[in-house]
Amino acid sequence: MVNGALGKMGSTVVRTVLQQEDMELISAVDVHGAGKTVEGVPVDASLEEALIRSKPDVVVDFTRPDVVMDSLRIITSHGVNAVVGTTGFSPEDLEEVKGLAEKNGVGVLICPNFAIGAVLMMKAAEEIAKYLPQVEIIELHHDQKLDAPSGTAMLTAQKLAKARGGYVAQGREDETEKLAHVRGGNYEGMHIHSVRLPGFVASQEIIFGSMGERLVIRNDSINRDCYMPGVMLGCRTMVKRRGLVYGLDAIL
Repeated sequence: MVNGALGKMGSTVVRTVLQQEDMELISAVDVHGAGKTVEGVPVDASLEEALIRSKPDVVVDFTRPDVVMDSLRIITSHGVNAVVGTTGFSPEDLEEVKGLAEKNGVGVLICPNFAIGAVLMMKAAEEIAKYLPQVEIIELHHDQKLDAPSGTAMLTAQKLAKARGGYVAQGREDETEKLAHVRGGNYEGMHIHSVRLPGFVASQEIIFGSMGERLVIRNDSINRDCYMPGVMLGCRTMVKRRGLVYGLDAIL
């Protein structure tokens, strides 16, 4: 089942699932879907009704940060596994999802980014941060994205903070922002900058600076097809896993 099936990511998942020999799309759900179809598949407007009727093995959720927790409460209560690409989870949200998965005996995969290249970017950055701890993150997304910074940027920052061994001050202690927030958000001494413009899908730069040099890693998502191998891997994996799994690197 795909929840959020009329969205850009959801409709791409629908098309991709229909192409898989070992998968069957048994339902597509979208709150705006009454009377509509996606890739020729009728769309249900009620997640709970669709779950009761179709009894899926796994639900792929690409909805919105303001509704995803309610969706996961419903999905897990029906004993169904979930693969989630919706972002905007707080630490408290993740702790609740962990409890829901354990209570209902299901697996929930939450991925800030399903692109293999983005996962490799973060893994490489973790190693670099051990030697070049001065780092800033620039993430660039389409202008319809609702949350900032992106889930990928937050996960990257969390991984870099761990690799650096804690807080590392960057910039001058007496620097002054003449325009509020011009230096971006600050996470454990790292500045994160969010760009929202038409023309982007999703991009991220991780910029390391040291005496007399800089090292830049960048990942660009050209179109949404780049996420599909990771989503399909998540579906195949989570029907066999239990509990909360955070990040695609945990199942690669």
